[in-house]
Amino acid sequence: MRHFDLTVTCVCCALLGYFAWHAFQGQRGMPYRDALAVDAARLMEKRDALVADRQRLEQRVALLRPESIDPDLLDELARGMLELAKPSDVVAFTR
Repeated sequence: MRHFDLTVTCVCCALLGYFAWHAFQGQRGMPYRDALAVDAARLMEKRDALVADRQRLEQRVALLRPESIDPDLLDELARGMLELAKPSDVVAFTR
């Protein structure tokens, strides 16, 4: 009976060691968790930049709503889309 207890204890220790090694060094271990944290931080920064860009675009669209149209912005967009200018305008080509 004593031999059986020693065998069971050794097998349990081996399994414990196997799972502990994989928890720290395995495919889904600590390095993987750290890489996920870095990816999460990078994605949060990207999300914050996209949110800021969206807010900027929403503010610009709000200026074009019929109830609160900004004449300067409307003039700028119309001239850009139609490629027109007044004779007194100075045109600077950026291409």
